[in-house]
Amino acid sequence: MAKLNELLKSIHVLKAWNEKNLDITGLAYNSRSVQPGDVFVCIKGFKTDGHTYIAEAVSNGAVAIVVEDYQDEWKEIPQYQVADSRKALAALSDAFYNHPSQALKTIGITATNGKTSTSFMTNAILEQHGLKTGLIGTVVVKFGDYSEPTKLTTPESLDLHHYFAQMRDQDVSHVTMEVSSSALDLSRVGSVDFDIVTLNNISREHIDLHGSFEEYFNSKASLIRNAGPDKWAILNLDDEYSASLVDETKAQLLTFSVETGDGDLICKDLDLSTGRAKFTVEIRKPFTVGATTYEPMEFDIALSTPGYHSVYNSMVAITAGLLNEVPIPTIQEGLKAFGGVERRFEMVFEEDFKILDDHFANYGNINVTLSTLQQMDYANLKLVYAIRGSRGVTVNRENAQAIKEWAPKLGLTEVIATLSQSHVTEKDEVQEEEVRVFQEMMDEAGIKVDLYKELDDAIHHALSEVNTDDVVLLAGCQGMDPGAKIALEQLNKARPEMDEEKLFKPLKNRVAGIL
Repeated sequence: MAKLNELLKSIHVLKAWNEKNLDITGLAYNSRSVQPGDVFVCIKGFKTDGHTYIAEAVSNGAVAIVVEDYQDEWKEIPQYQVADSRKALAALSDAFYNHPSQALKTIGITATNGKTSTSFMTNAILEQHGLKTGLIGTVVVKFGDYSEPTKLTTPESLDLHHYFAQMRDQDVSHVTMEVSSSALDLSRVGSVDFDIVTLNNISREHIDLHGSFEEYFNSKASLIRNAGPDKWAILNLDDEYSASLVDETKAQLLTFSVETGDGDLICKDLDLSTGRAKFTVEIRKPFTVGATTYEPMEFDIALSTPGYHSVYNSMVAITAGLLNEVPIPTIQEGLKAFGGVERRFEMVFEEDFKILDDHFANYGNINVTLSTLQQMDYANLKLVYAIRGSRGVTVNRENAQAIKEWAPKLGLTEVIATLSQSHVTEKDEVQEEEVRVFQEMMDEAGIKVDLYKELDDAIHHALSEVNTDDVVLLAGCQGMDPGAKIALEQLNKARPEMDEEKLFKPLKNRVAGIL
């Protein structure tokens, strides 16, 4: 519970009507979630406007409202006008829960590709050190004994600060979280006290949401640009957009490189022959964090997670570990023990042939995934691709372009494509123009497309033709979420002699596509 006047000190109120210093029991941005004694904050969304739900909020017990537009018909309850209700919600939430992120060592990770894997890797290192941690991201929110699948990469600000408060109350010391571009654009991470921030890479994604690539980049970059001088920023010098921020932050800086040999930390002697990387990290510049000083030195890393992209993700996680004063042997142990994140170049079957499951979201992601395949030893590649539904022509053309560019290097002459109609919701349905642009790009490349409406049929096609030492790549976002489960179920039926428990073990703790 809090006093309304105290909460209002956290925001700039343009104008107020019928002011009262009430006892406030909570905040709400969804009218259906309002409890008696709550303040209802009217959020203007892309499809709905919270101002139209004031009647329902008041009926459910709202005692005050925060608005962007004055509501003449609601003069009888306290009404507070602000310029941006999303920013107000974040500040009010932070104040209501007594600034919980300030009590935590908070690590914010943004990128186009790899946010989830990098967050999980970082968390694995912190847990290996015996720290009590929290994790917030695309797959799950977890801390202590609490764990639940997530609906948004970054929760709405009220929910986020509530999570932080729960973590603080359970004595969590470190929290790692994914920070999406939309979260930055929509102030979902407003008033969060980040201690370490990082931007690993940028490629074309969510252009329709932001209006242009420049606006998308600026949203991502704001996490770095807004970091204060008492914070740390980790930047990837191999990515031109990440590197461009070196002189645009007040934060203390650590840079890294895998390819160019520049940076405060560099990756050397990289071996990807098995698909799982081994390499040496060289610290090239001394730096001090707390009571720990790191002098120039080298140490070896062996990853259990496959993929070239895992090297970049691990460089961020290693640097974050150092900035949290985790001993180098513990970092090595944490990464070796970390088995990976579902649907991020995940090996779900690895016997006479391999089945790999990958998010395959955008041009940059696809390039990294297929470059890893090029460095692996296998016979033939069977690509099962779920076309990205309702993401627009631009993203689908660029994804097809990436496949087209890599096809001759991988000996790929056929793509098994699917609309995955029974496994996507309305917001992810594939549109005719998205199929058309994908087909046009494949025709230009001379690549045969076997198009299936249903994911089950596409996977059956691939498994019916697979031979020893082949790789079946299940590639795609929402439409491929159930792909691994379907593939293993088909294998289980075709090979009843196999150990069923062993076969399905990779899906034991999976969230995506299981129901």
